[in-house]
Amino acid sequence: MAINKKEIIHIAKLASLNLSEEEIEKYTNDMQEVLEFANIINSVNTEGMSETIATNKKSNVLRKDEIIDFENREILLQNAPSQDEGMFRIPKVIN
Repeated sequence: MAINKKEIIHIAKLASLNLSEEEIEKYTNDMQEVLEFANIINSVNTEGMSETIATNKKSNVLRKDEIIDFENREILLQNAPSQDEGMFRIPKVIN
């Protein structure tokens, strides 16, 4: 399967992208390489092989959530560039 500039321009239009002629050329070549690689993958003989969804049987391995009291707040606050009433003071990030 080959891809041409017209198809790249169509994809760019669908994505509301304004591409330069250089970008169109680059993306045409890049997309062609992707499609060639996909064709190589598609040509692999998988007859007699079973599906593999995951390589290990573990799922959602989580640590137990534990509350640990830390006695010396001052040691933690030494790392704060600014503090107020025993808490980290950070710049406002939401208007």
